[in-house]
Amino acid sequence: MITSVFKKSTIVNYILIVVLLLVFFFLYQSSNLLASDSTQGLSKTITLFLLLLASFFLVNFTVKKNNLTKDSSYTILFFLLFLLIFPGVFSSLSLVFANFFLLLAIRRLISLQTLKQPKEKIFDASMWICIASLFHFWCILFILLVYISIFFHVSRDYRNWLLPFVALFATAIIFMASALAFDHSWITHIFNKTQTNLELDYFTNNYQNIALSFFVVTALYFLVSMMLSLTHKPLILQASYKKMIFGFLIGVTIFLISPEKNNTTLIFTFLPLSVMCTSNIESSQSQMYQEIVLLLSIVGCFLCFFSQL
Repeated sequence: MITSVFKKSTIVNYILIVVLLLVFFFLYQSSNLLASDSTQGLSKTITLFLLLLASFFLVNFTVKKNNLTKDSSYTILFFLLFLLIFPGVFSSLSLVFANFFLLLAIRRLISLQTLKQPKEKIFDASMWICIASLFHFWCILFILLVYISIFFHVSRDYRNWLLPFVALFATAIIFMASALAFDHSWITHIFNKTQTNLELDYFTNNYQNIALSFFVVTALYFLVSMMLSLTHKPLILQASYKKMIFGFLIGVTIFLISPEKNNTTLIFTFLPLSVMCTSNIESSQSQMYQEIVLLLSIVGCFLCFFSQL
């Protein structure tokens, strides 16, 4: 029954996802007294929702344009479900901004498989990653994904290996000039974010611990499934799926070393994991298996969301 709803990409599916996002977003905002009492609060809430909405369409465009999934809505469904596991994302503007720019970068890196305009794509992806790092410094680790993509597709041209440094330098110059012109504290803020913290003692209640445990189990299952089935994927797409695996591992690394430890930092893993979940379901010939996986995912994510309100 659930698969019959999301196994196709239709306007009804998109409307359903948007409505669900709107409902859960404002449920969380209301329960945490974040409903705007001021113009600043209202602008933050609207910006957050619009960024999340844009992220959904960007995720859907990326997987459809590059044939990472079939004609289904599973990827954006899982993206929504992972947001529900860690609803704190709905109040973290900086993380949502950082993730949005990373989505733009990943879109360019995935499309590198076409070998069209590789230098422009490498520079663009590197620039978006550098901009994301201004909102969450350790997003800079996704530069590794740029070099992994270069290795897979365009490693013979040495100039491609230098382009990320050019993008980093250009972004740094623009940022420094803006900081000196408007607010010197921007520079101090960035340097303060370069610290690391490997401790996992940040939980404020048991429900956050349960949510993280559920996410870890889910992620491990679909990650192992993707790694075991990788050789059975179409040869032209294997590099893209490998990028998803590396992207997920980089996202986990960012979570582990970030100084401000929080479950919401795992937002950087949501796109790669959503693709892996979708691939797992679409590759199965058993409708019962698909229904069970979707049902368990939906129930588990809903329970995590409502327990943290």
